[in-house]
Amino acid sequence: MKKVIVIGAGASGLMAAYSAAVNGNDVLVIEKNEKAGKKIYITGKGRCNITNDISPEDFLPNVVSNRKFLTGAIYRFSPERLMRFLEEGGLHLKTERGGRVFPLSDKASDVTACLLRYCQNAGVDFHFNERAEKIEFNDSTASGIITDKSRYSADAVIVCTGGVSYPATGSTGDGIRFAKEAGLKTVTLRPALCGIACRMSGLEDLQGLSLKNVRVSAYEEQKCVSSFFGEMLFTHFGVSGPAILSMSSEINRRDIKKIRLQIDLKPALEPSVLDKRVLRDFEKYANKQMRNALVDLLPKKLIIPVLRQCGCDAELPVHSLTKEKREALVQTLKGFTLQVVSLRPIEEGIVTAGGVDVAEIDPKTMRSKRHEGLYFCGETLDVDAYTGGFNLQIAFSTGYAAGNSIR
Repeated sequence: MKKVIVIGAGASGLMAAYSAAVNGNDVLVIEKNEKAGKKIYITGKGRCNITNDISPEDFLPNVVSNRKFLTGAIYRFSPERLMRFLEEGGLHLKTERGGRVFPLSDKASDVTACLLRYCQNAGVDFHFNERAEKIEFNDSTASGIITDKSRYSADAVIVCTGGVSYPATGSTGDGIRFAKEAGLKTVTLRPALCGIACRMSGLEDLQGLSLKNVRVSAYEEQKCVSSFFGEMLFTHFGVSGPAILSMSSEINRRDIKKIRLQIDLKPALEPSVLDKRVLRDFEKYANKQMRNALVDLLPKKLIIPVLRQCGCDAELPVHSLTKEKREALVQTLKGFTLQVVSLRPIEEGIVTAGGVDVAEIDPKTMRSKRHEGLYFCGETLDVDAYTGGFNLQIAFSTGYAAGNSIR
């Protein structure tokens, strides 16, 4: 039997603790918050998007950073295996659009309760309201931790402290600090799955407008570096919504100020087909002003910004519009442009990109290659994925890999 200390009682920490305990180890979880799973409670808007009901082969393309590193962990503890594990633990599940898996009750608290039952039945001990401050070493082997209340010896220490997103949940970068103090390389932390601040004349007038079935592309100079089809939302700072969140994870390692966004407002229509559609509308509204001739084509809030961007006078009678201006209008409909200013602050990101460099970690066990008995899981690692349950699955799979390897 080994003495195992898990720092953090989030998704990866609870899974690591249970997996280590069922192997016959003596497991203690140190959690700075007053309860377990504080970030789990806010995921999926309080419903908890646990995972995505797809095969490992289909799961991995949704990983943005270090997909290869995660391959073994995702195959060993797959979405299907996680779902079966939770169902056997008394948590009833349902699968919604896009393969997103939620508790049938729509209560994130039920997910945490299920994981806690597993841990408690396996004999895991919990210390809440206690902050881990330092990991101790005997030569190059982790030998215990020091907290704000006591010192604990251990044969293994598993760091599951998350990133720095949503710091109110306790994710304040402790794991990254532990890694640096142990001499491990880390990758700069960046916001992921976050909104994008933009600049455009009249952008404030679009606040609250939601667009569905559009294609958003990010360009760095003339090169398209990311493209997503789906939903987006205009906000007080710029844009957000599912397509934007996923895009933020792909552009967060680039020079953001060189990025511009182009929104294809009519992705199902080729330019020539869209031009014919515009002509039909203009015939219908021939005696109207331009501001009133696009009501069948665009949301009302978007008409003036589109006309402004393509250089069309909103008061111009439709019958006076030149062919060149019509072509400019079609071009704008296929590429409404926003200049990116920045990503939203890292504290607002759904997850944190960056973290412990995976070159420092054994992908089979999540153990540090430099130190015996030291493990890192979940968001402390430089791994992240798109929205849709993928990041929580990564937390569960890496937690399982670490806990299960300690025997």
